[in-house]
Amino acid sequence: MYYKIGIDVGSTTLKTVILNEKDEIIEKSYQRHFSKVREMTLEHFKSLKDLLNGKKFKLAITGSAGLGISKDYGIPFVQEVFSTAGAVKKCYPQTDIVIELGGEDAKILFLKGAIEERMNGTCAGGTGAFIDQMASLLDMEVSQLDKISFEHERIYPIASRCGVFAKTDVQPLLNQGAKKSDIAASIYQAVVEQTITGLAQGRPIKGTVIFLGGPLYFLKGLQERFVEVLKLSKEEAIFPELAPYFVALGSAYFADTTEEIFDYDEVVNLLSQKKEKKIEHLENPLFTSEEEFETFLKRHQKVTVPTRDITTYSGKAYLGLDSGSTTIKVVLLDEDENILYRYYSSSKGNPVSLFLEQLKKIRELCGDRIEIVSSTVTGYGEELMQVAFGVDIGIVETIAHYTAAKHFNPEVDFIIDIGGQDIKCFHIKDGAIDSIVLNEACSSGCGSFLETFAKSLGYSTQDFAKKAIFSKSPAELGSRCTVFMNSSVKQAQKDGAEVEDISAGLARSVVKNAIFKVIRARDINDLGENIVVQGGTFLNNAVLCSFEQELGREVLRPEISELMGAYGAALYGKKVQKEKSKLLNLEELENFQHNSSPGMCKLCTNHCQLTINTFTNGQKFISGNKCERGAGKKLQSDLPNMVAYKNQLFNSIPLKAGGRAKIGLPRALNIYEMLPFWAELFRSLDCDVVLSRVSNRNLYMKGQNTIPSDTVCYPAKLVHGHIIDLLEKNVDAIFYPCMSYTFDEGISDNCYNCPVVAYYPELIQANISEVEKTNFLYPHLGIENHKLFAEQMYEEFKNIIPKLTKKEMEQATEKAFKTYHEYRETVRQEGSKVLKFAEENNHPVIILASRPYHIDPEINHGLDRLLNSLQFVIVTEDALYPVEGKLTTKTLNQWGYHARMYNAAKYVSEHKNMELVHLVSFGCGIDAITTDEVQDILRSKNKLYTQLKIDEVSNLGAAKIRLRSLQATMKEREMY
Repeated sequence: MYYKIGIDVGSTTLKTVILNEKDEIIEKSYQRHFSKVREMTLEHFKSLKDLLNGKKFKLAITGSAGLGISKDYGIPFVQEVFSTAGAVKKCYPQTDIVIELGGEDAKILFLKGAIEERMNGTCAGGTGAFIDQMASLLDMEVSQLDKISFEHERIYPIASRCGVFAKTDVQPLLNQGAKKSDIAASIYQAVVEQTITGLAQGRPIKGTVIFLGGPLYFLKGLQERFVEVLKLSKEEAIFPELAPYFVALGSAYFADTTEEIFDYDEVVNLLSQKKEKKIEHLENPLFTSEEEFETFLKRHQKVTVPTRDITTYSGKAYLGLDSGSTTIKVVLLDEDENILYRYYSSSKGNPVSLFLEQLKKIRELCGDRIEIVSSTVTGYGEELMQVAFGVDIGIVETIAHYTAAKHFNPEVDFIIDIGGQDIKCFHIKDGAIDSIVLNEACSSGCGSFLETFAKSLGYSTQDFAKKAIFSKSPAELGSRCTVFMNSSVKQAQKDGAEVEDISAGLARSVVKNAIFKVIRARDINDLGENIVVQGGTFLNNAVLCSFEQELGREVLRPEISELMGAYGAALYGKKVQKEKSKLLNLEELENFQHNSSPGMCKLCTNHCQLTINTFTNGQKFISGNKCERGAGKKLQSDLPNMVAYKNQLFNSIPLKAGGRAKIGLPRALNIYEMLPFWAELFRSLDCDVVLSRVSNRNLYMKGQNTIPSDTVCYPAKLVHGHIIDLLEKNVDAIFYPCMSYTFDEGISDNCYNCPVVAYYPELIQANISEVEKTNFLYPHLGIENHKLFAEQMYEEFKNIIPKLTKKEMEQATEKAFKTYHEYRETVRQEGSKVLKFAEENNHPVIILASRPYHIDPEINHGLDRLLNSLQFVIVTEDALYPVEGKLTTKTLNQWGYHARMYNAAKYVSEHKNMELVHLVSFGCGIDAITTDEVQDILRSKNKLYTQLKIDEVSNLGAAKIRLRSLQATMKEREMY
């Protein structure tokens, strides 16, 4: 007789289960392997010597990292899905669905009906690694995050597609004072939503569900979110005690079916043999000798700032604070701009308490000898810190960084700042910021990118950076995002790359991402001659050297690279402060208290979820609001806003008639463009039009389990909720036609709708089974030929609308076309009126270039009101008359809505005091083309290009920084 051993080597952990002759578990283990798969497996086997020595056993290995060991050492391998299914069927035969979350893997198994398995790809979003990253961001252990999640009062929308997107959502919440308990529960909610949309992909999760894997065993808060969201009873939700070991258990059961028998010494000898592998795709080393590295260091160490002893100095001082995306920075300067005090730290998910601690310390050191004349703050947490501590001035990050860079090199013409989660690049021309480029919502290639990999490999960020310096063979890893890069790193390790090679390879990846993905440089000379680099990431000498090598020229990195935002803020305050500082004194700081609580704004139908921060002095800072009213302020701006105008116009379209039939239309996608047409057509036939209700988060959740793809844009995801809402209304038919073309406006070579807009009705029919029980009409319609259109519509509705005649439909069709064109002319006339108002009153204009459905407040998240609050007049791209007919573009100009954007860019390029903001939905493939075209049109006439990517996450913290940067640049350009 023999034992059976199952080994599960996952992406981050090693699990083993040993069964005796009676199939009883006599040993099980669960540990992280830090990518040292062979070494950890060997070490674990050695620890089992007393149990296994002298015993015969059968052995099988499984898991995402187990296949390599199987191939190298001839150990039987079982595919992990097969292993899981085998163990589940043996132990829990009543199971309908298996959900398993591992370190970087997630899978769902449908065991009843059509048996099917779905796994995540190379992206680790919504897995254990994702939760680890979020816990690190909150500066707590995962167990602590789990504990506080039970104290939550509200759930915030957080993207779980990957860790870097989620950081972009979480960080503004932290900087705005949101409770960590609410964020913890929201992180779990994001994992659940990722499982439903990313894995189930429209297939319902019903019946008996067994939850496997470490995260779903150890994290009770995550269990609670799954049960609550999936509405499972206690009997339907199974969380087995063996959940972390289940795949290894299945592997042990499989081992029993294999032929080969092993003993302890044989396995130890096998695993002790390190397999040498030839590494391909290597890059040149960063430094060829220690002398070269020393020369490099000495050159960069020359760019320093003098310091002065704060304990002996007397006089005036100037304070700069930088509340960044992941760090906080503090600088105190004397009259001669020497540094009296400096501080840099991770924000640890609680920037307010860290700044409080530092301000107390500074006040104590200053005593009565030093008067803080000005205090200035910049960064994500700018507004919160101003309210909390009475900081005198708040400035946008770009101005702070330019002020600092100019201090070191007055001739600077290009600045690049790589921080924890953002990359900021700006060209300087004639002493003013000429153009700004920021990374999109994804923070790949930033400081957190390197930090994540350092931790996953068991190193501190600093030690990991040092490893890269003398790598002889840096691994070529490309420049993909963090989670996709995991597969490249693991492959490099399997091929024999050392930690040094991976660290150097990642440093190169950061630089390539910045130059070719963010800046999109076509020529290195586009960057300029006098380049200043800054941000904490450039303290990594490997990143700095990679940047210089990629450019083929030397750059300037100040010794205070990581403090440049705070340093620039202090310099700015010294220049502009006129009144006495209002910064809290020591006594006020000693008595400082801060509380945050959730709330809801009920001043309009948006019902914004608010976070209300209250401080000792009675001051409040409110975040989560989409306009000033939600923050308890009076509306500062009554400037024209064509997004608001178009919503009013849309909502004023008459829908009621004589009730001959009730026709349901979803308030989604191209219906925002076509409602004037459809409403007139059906009302002319004496039919009532019934719209689905206004979009909101709850409506999205209603249709979430029918969405087959997590990568489709948010406007498309909302369609599912709108259709389900219409199914609950008493309508005779739901009408949602497929339309390949939109109206030809004479500004493009063709006028296609994008594939999602054109054919999403077919996807709805295939994924929402309830539509089969009603009249769901989704014909393919063309609008070029009026007669043919009327014939098609008659055939569709002759059995829906009582006693309908062809003549009636023909007349209704002509009325519909006439009404649509009148509607479009109304919008354009309003656009002309608004532009005239702006010109006469010298107001800056933003052309908000988007698609018709981006006027939906649930999709644009109140960006129009934010722009209004920054004193911009807002005009939409469809409110402009054609500039010059068909525009000549580099790619085929064939998309109707996008042609309007090109027309808008052309219009902006020919007018002063006007810029364009390009609103883009995540998941839009056509925008990859549109972005470059719009940018080229604008830059050909020295205009700025600002892109804002939006999805279901409503926090506008990062967007506000971009728009304020745009505003500051426009003002600077006016001055020069």
